[in-house]
Amino acid sequence: MAEQLRQGMSPAGSESLKHTIQENRTPIMIFGIILTLIGVVALVYPLTTAIVVKIMMGWVLLIAGLSQIIFSFSTTRWTDFFLELVVGIVFAIVGIWLAFFPLTGVLTLTLMLAFTFVIQGVLEIISSFRMRPHEGWGWVLFAGILGVIVGLMILYRFPSSAAWAIGLLVGINLIASGVAYIALAMSARRHEAELGMGQRT
Repeated sequence: MAEQLRQGMSPAGSESLKHTIQENRTPIMIFGIILTLIGVVALVYPLTTAIVVKIMMGWVLLIAGLSQIIFSFSTTRWTDFFLELVVGIVFAIVGIWLAFFPLTGVLTLTLMLAFTFVIQGVLEIISSFRMRPHEGWGWVLFAGILGVIVGLMILYRFPSSAAWAIGLLVGINLIASGVAYIALAMSARRHEAELGMGQRT
């Protein structure tokens, strides 16, 4: 599906994208429902969501750091070995800090998530215009705009909002994205039903 989005706004690319969405409407619908449910849980338990996200990011960085350290020993040049080793150690230390000390570093994580939402929102806005004129592209545009807004909102209220903002922003972002996917799947199902009625007439 990502390949179809990269084809741009050409008529052939638009028709191919429509076909791809119609073929995968059930997985898209399921994915949208899952995102929406997780978003609701994040809104109900914002502090728990913040801790879970932080621990997950910590483990990702820890694994990346350990992999980088192991890879450094396969380099032949001393300068390359030293650089790879230092990067791996830094990643591992940050990963340990995030994974095993869940109540620390909330301010840093809040900033990271805010910038992530802004970047993701911009990408979704671009993708929505590439998906035109397929029905449901407006929901993707809405999700992108909302992602940018919530990202800027947490930056504006930082640092006082760090205690609750992570769970709130994650929940809002997931719900918006989930609704967008559900809308795409429903529009594809409706379009197929209309085609079926046209063939019977």
